[in-house]
This record gives sequence, structure tokens and C-alpha cells, in this order.
Amino acid sequence: NVGYTPRHHTFFEMLGNFSFGDYFKERAIELAWNLITKDFGLDKDRLYVTVFHEDDEAFNFWKKIAGFSDDKIIRIATSDNFWSMGETGPCGPCSEIFYDHGEKYSGGLPGSPDEGDRFVEIWNLVFMQYNKHKDGKKELLPSPSIDTGMGIERVAAVLQGTSDNYDIDLFRHLIDCTKEVLKVQENQKTSIPLRIISDHLRASCFLISDGVIPANEGRGYVLRRIMRRGMRHSHLLGSKEPVFYNLFDTLKNEMSGNYPELVRAESLIKETLKMEEEKFLVLLDRGIKILNDE
Repeated sequence: NVGYTPRHHTFFEMLGNFSFGDYFKERAIELAWNLITKDFGLDKDRLYVTVFHEDDEAFNFWKKIAGFSDDKIIRIATSDNFWSMGETGPCGPCSEIFYDHGEKYSGGLPGSPDEGDRFVEIWNLVFMQYNKHKDGKKELLPSPSIDTGMGIERVAAVLQGTSDNYDIDLFRHLIDCTKEVLKVQENQKTSIPLRIISDHLRASCFLISDGVIPANEGRGYVLRRIMRRGMRHSHLLGSKEPVFYNLFDTLKNEMSGNYPELVRAESLIKETLKMEEEKFLVLLDRGIKILNDE
């Protein structure tokens, strides 16, 4: 789905806050509410929350802290609102915060069968309160904990007045640079390839900076597939030369302030991108000839 929807990515940034037995549901909800309504200034009328259907505590805390009416706090009975580390181990109910992008977008409320682009989850508060055993039995943890995850791209979209992650400043700079390098205009035909290239470039560069190298198995193969999908789209836009390594500087300028590993690994990243794309272009050329012959 990456490139085809406003919110799917192979690489994304996640903000979180954690508590290991220090504070629990009430304080976590209070911190979340204060951040998004007071610090970020989001309109509280556009916010909805979901809770696990058995979690009366979270339901009541939202009523108390946010002053929400019952219809703004949606009870969800599925695993969407119950988070587990795995088959066994720490787990607990969640409370997700949704932003309403307005009537011009289609889609029903969270939990409804017609979920679309209108109501978008921006933050998930996980209340780790149980330890699950193999037989399915759950016991209370001695120190209930908080684990939250807020998608930076989604929140940036809300704050920058769009419902599309690819319209935020960071992606726009990458897409504009790609258009310049490939000498293409942005239109219905080129829009999806440009999104895929910008997303896959980010993922590839961060994987390489973490020490993953393209290979034919394991995580190296995942990296190679991500790189080649992005590179194929630059080829579809008319590129006959390696492109990815020429886009790296824009990514570095955007993100190295928070991720200095992009600067530390710069030569490795650019060299890997260039070599992989040169190799792939030869393969692609050969493969397309065989395909055309058939």
C-alpha cells in the first residue's frame, strides 16, 4: 500500500512516552490531552478516542479529563484496542486518539465497517497491566506500565492542514528534489512513483546507516527489495542513470539534525545506493528485453 494511500510507509517516526510503574492510566491520558489540545492546539471538537470495551477506568478518565460525552469515547471489542507483546508476556488495553479531518473525506467513525480517510488515529496509549500465560490466563503486573506511540508524520499532517502524510514539508522537499533530478512534472501518472521513491529512499538510507547491507537473504533481502521497488519507479519515470544517491543530500539536510547517523554513514549510504542501482539497471534492462522478446 505504500505510495497508494496517504498514510502507509516503510519507514516512519514514532514519538512515545513510557512509565514503568511510575504513573498509569489517569496521568497518561492527562499528559496526552494536555499535549495535543494545549501545546499543539488541536481543536478538541475534532478529537475522538477509543477504549477497550471492558476498560471502564479509561472510559471514565477520558470523561473526567477531556469532558467528553459518551458518544466521543468509543468502546472497541477487538484486538485493535488490546495490545500484546506476543502469545505470552506483558499486555493490556489501549486507548487510541483520532482526529476528524472533516466531512469532505469519506469514512465512518473508528470501529465502524466503513473506516476511511476522515478519522485518522494519531496516538495510541497502551496500558500494560497484565502478564499473559500460555493457557491464556492473565494476572495483574506488579508495576503496571505505560507505552505510547504517536506517528510524527500523521501529527505533522494535522498541524500542517492536510490529511495526507506525503504533503508535509519533509516529504514535499524529497518529492520536489526527485522531480528536479528526474525532470518530471507532478501529475496523476507520476504522483504514486514520486511518493514511493521518497518513502523508500528514507527507509533504505536508515537501514544502511544501521548496518544493513543489500543481500539475497534475511534483512539484507528486505532492504534490497525496498531499494529495487523505489529504483524501478525512478526507471518508470524515465531515468536511465542511478538516481537514489543523488537524492540523499536532500534527505540528509532534512533529517540529520535529529539523526546524526546519516552524516556518519554518508559515504557508505551513497556508495551502496549507487552500486545497487547500477547493478539493478543492468538486470532491469536485460529482463525487459527478455520480456519483450517473449
